[in-house]
Amino acid sequence: MPTDRRTVLADAAIGVLADAGIRGLTHRAVDRAADLPPGTTSAYYRTRRALLTALVRRLVALDQAELQAIGDRTPVPRDAEELVAGIAAFAGRRLTGEGRRRSLARYACAIESVHHPELREILVPRRNAGRQAVCDFLAAQGVADAEDRTVTLLTCVDGLVFDRLVGGGSVSDQEIRGLVAAALGAPAPAGTARSGPGRP
Repeated sequence: MPTDRRTVLADAAIGVLADAGIRGLTHRAVDRAADLPPGTTSAYYRTRRALLTALVRRLVALDQAELQAIGDRTPVPRDAEELVAGIAAFAGRRLTGEGRRRSLARYACAIESVHHPELREILVPRRNAGRQAVCDFLAAQGVADAEDRTVTLLTCVDGLVFDRLVGGGSVSDQEIRGLVAAALGAPAPAGTARSGPGRP
């Protein structure tokens, strides 16, 4: 467990937000989650806005570290199926365990940032080794606008993760295969569309 008190509180705040939602994010709730005396959180983060900002910064730092580590230990995919497998594994991590809690907190922060532009600035996607590996693969396949298509591909994956957080289930390889095919400019494989309540 991190020894820095501010980091401990920010991590606890992420958990509170994931478990109790934005209305449940209070200084007292974070004190309890961090197992610290009442008033500790307010001593470090005097306002709710300061607490939320610290939470978002910590969330982005954790996400960036994860994506950087993925890119550092994973070579550029040799073919589309390797890319599909890598993205599927990533989506699975975002939907289970600690990754699921961070995803719930992340989307709650994204909604909150609509009303607080300073949070939106922190949440802007950043370069990392994972994203670069996708871009390098697309460029190696002759995709001229590889950077733009990388952003579109990963945004679509993010949308699938959000959909499954809300509606349940997992992101299938076939769905990702369709997105990768679109990024490569190839026709999407048959059967990639998923039907269900509320889905066009």
